[in-house]
Amino acid sequence: MDPKLILENLLNPPVLFFFLGIVAVLLKSGLEIPDALSKFFGMYLMFAIGFKGGFELAEAKFTSANFLTLVACSGMALFVPLYTFFILRLKLDVHNAAAIAATYGSVSAGTFVTAHAFLNNLGLEFDGFLVAGLALMESPAIIIGVAIDRIAKKNAGGEFSWKELLREAFLGGSIFLLVGSLIIGMLTGESGWKAEKPFADALFKGMLSFFLLDMGLVAAKKLKDLRTAGPFLVIFAILVPLANAAIGLGLAKLIGMNAPDALMFMILCASASYIAVGAAMRTSVPEANPSLYLPMSLAVTFPFNVIIGIPLYWFVVQHYL
Repeated sequence: MDPKLILENLLNPPVLFFFLGIVAVLLKSGLEIPDALSKFFGMYLMFAIGFKGGFELAEAKFTSANFLTLVACSGMALFVPLYTFFILRLKLDVHNAAAIAATYGSVSAGTFVTAHAFLNNLGLEFDGFLVAGLALMESPAIIIGVAIDRIAKKNAGGEFSWKELLREAFLGGSIFLLVGSLIIGMLTGESGWKAEKPFADALFKGMLSFFLLDMGLVAAKKLKDLRTAGPFLVIFAILVPLANAAIGLGLAKLIGMNAPDALMFMILCASASYIAVGAAMRTSVPEANPSLYLPMSLAVTFPFNVIIGIPLYWFVVQHYL
């Protein structure tokens, strides 16, 4: 792998802001991002990638490759939480294994938009159908994780409600905004994109920089919790994304994706959720320990993918696709 590729990724301004957040916590700086702004940065990114993806969908023709891409996204969203659960059960109880499996079966929009910025630096674009794939992959793992937990316990237990779980999984704030923006982008097409481009495109990297600064602050604060996770889970948090990325590469090759699309699909396969799944597991699987699944996804997998994973996957795509 060309070290220059890693260096270029590390010197990308949004990635450097991620490191700035980590350094701020390690040096005990007073730097903080207000909660309201933190939520806004995440909402903006969901709006921007959703709206642009919708515009690209409106301009594109639906092909068999697009259909197979969405099928592959659905398949990975179902397969990953199932196989990772059985690996995790070697060391963990049912509740924690289910929660972590759901975390790694779902996706990270933050990693997705960082990879988007990486491609932009190379002057490349990806197919808008992968934004639909992002929306498609976030929720199924939540359902599967909770279903595994309920089946293992052999009863619904307490005040658990499948209706509320489905509502949270499919109508949660981030997924609702992403899908809504995608639909609006499709409906308004070129005229809508021209109207929104100054906000949705020109400000994207600046907003991403602030988002990753916030992620750096949060990740650094979670580092101390890794002692609870132990070496097995830290290794899991690195090897499973690599395995999922390898599966994603194989599927991309079968479908016939081009290099940028293959990279973004691999990122979807290799990332782990730290927002949607965390919120769902707290209410649906309260027995699971948040100090396990949150630090794994946010303090190990997310930095690994952002710093090493993205350039590594791109190198593999260029040489083996």
